[in-house]
Amino acid sequence: MLMRTDPFRELDRLTQQVLGTGSHLAAMPMDAWKKGDQFIVKLDLPGVDPARIDLDVESSVITVRAERGPEVPEGVEAVATERRWGSFSRQLVLGEALDTENVQAEFDGGVLTLRVPITPQAKPRKIAITSSQTPASAEKQQVEA
Repeated sequence: MLMRTDPFRELDRLTQQVLGTGSHLAAMPMDAWKKGDQFIVKLDLPGVDPARIDLDVESSVITVRAERGPEVPEGVEAVATERRWGSFSRQLVLGEALDTENVQAEFDGGVLTLRVPITPQAKPRKIAITSSQTPASAEKQQVEA
């Protein structure tokens, strides 16, 4: 349902944590799962103003962009500046089984939640089997898919 397009993202994230490089902005940590008829994605965006979040859908790709500014006022001496600020972006390539026309987004407590419905064509269903045998024996041959 969700396809990752960047196989080196996790390696890059670990490198940023170990080396503490300030030149690369942190990625948006994400959890994703299927629940009933929906695919749910949660992205952590602590300290981001909801008005500074941009969500775009094009074909089967959802792009999330967010921006967080520095909280240390100008003109003061910073003692520690470990929290990342700047622009953040993440793309999710969704499978064709998801209905990108009806994505719902909610931002609460620094977490962006996306709910993507699963298309009716992708939902499990039963198929009736027909046969050219007589009606009485055909009923015995029906199998649940």
